[in-house]
Amino acid sequence: MKSEAWDARYAEAGLVWGPAPNRFVAAETEDLAPGRALDLACGEGRNAIWLAERGWRVTAIDFSSVAVNRARCLAAERGVTVDFAVGDVLEAPLEQAAYDLVLLAYLQLPLDERASVLMRAAAAVRPGGLFLLVGHDLRNYAEGHGGPRRPDLLWTVAEIGGALSVAGLTVERADEVLRDVEGAPRPAIDTLVRARRQPESAVARSAG
Repeated sequence: MKSEAWDARYAEAGLVWGPAPNRFVAAETEDLAPGRALDLACGEGRNAIWLAERGWRVTAIDFSSVAVNRARCLAAERGVTVDFAVGDVLEAPLEQAAYDLVLLAYLQLPLDERASVLMRAAAAVRPGGLFLLVGHDLRNYAEGHGGPRRPDLLWTVAEIGGALSVAGLTVERADEVLRDVEGAPRPAIDTLVRARRQPESAVARSAG
């Protein structure tokens, strides 16, 4: 979908995804010590704001200006500061090796664009930092609920793990996870991948 289509969707009444963080994002990050976080394709800011409420210094980017405006309003209502920006995550300048957490949640793109954003996101993770991806899994198309109706937009664990390894990150978790959806006859199937860039001290030890 183009940014204009997302603008129209976000312009509808009410928060599209609700105010609470994604359940997997919350579970995977709630025990982390706060630092600098980058939320790519942040939508209306639910994950970025949740992180900010826990002491993170968050930069969040989305190509929908309507979503970003909503996110700014929601952050103000909840009394937190997030550096929201309108931009395409495939092109927006990202500070390299700068973030303790880089988050990619439900960004569904064609294969070549997925590969590009994975490399850009991985490069933004500082030594010792964490990369976290949650998205609609390919199995969800035939076996799950919701999500894009185009298989070419869906993630696989193998695809992400391979790309992150090439980018120098160590995969700590790579799973297909079930997400119950209220009123749905079956759960959604998501991809969840957590990976870390080794601290510089660890890299030095392995090389020496």
